[in-house]
Amino acid sequence: QVQLVESGGGLVQPGGSLRLSCAASESITNIGVMGWFRQAPGKRRELVATIARGGSTIYAVSVKGRFTISIDNAWGTVSLQMNMLKPEDTAVYYCNAKETWNPTEYWGQGTQVTVSS
Repeated sequence: QVQLVESGGGLVQPGGSLRLSCAASESITNIGVMGWFRQAPGKRRELVATIARGGSTIYAVSVKGRFTISIDNAWGTVSLQMNMLKPEDTAVYYCNAKETWNPTEYWGQGTQVTVSS
């Protein structure tokens, strides 16, 4: 069982930056993709960005050019650098990890990001 521990959420003004981190606490041998999703009040959970073990990335159109997902030091720890934040980026951000050979996926507990003046 993989556990994902998130950190780095908080309150920031529009135009500001935040960095989220996610670390897998158990063996990540079978994990092929890690990423971030977000859920705003009254809305469905949506993809923000993903990164594969080999480094390929996918971004939501709404964050492309502002957010960067990366692997920190080694596979199993990923970060999301969020720049030029907008009020519409306000949401609970969840770390996600998917196994390569079956549909099993894991979720973090979520971290709140609030963009407000």
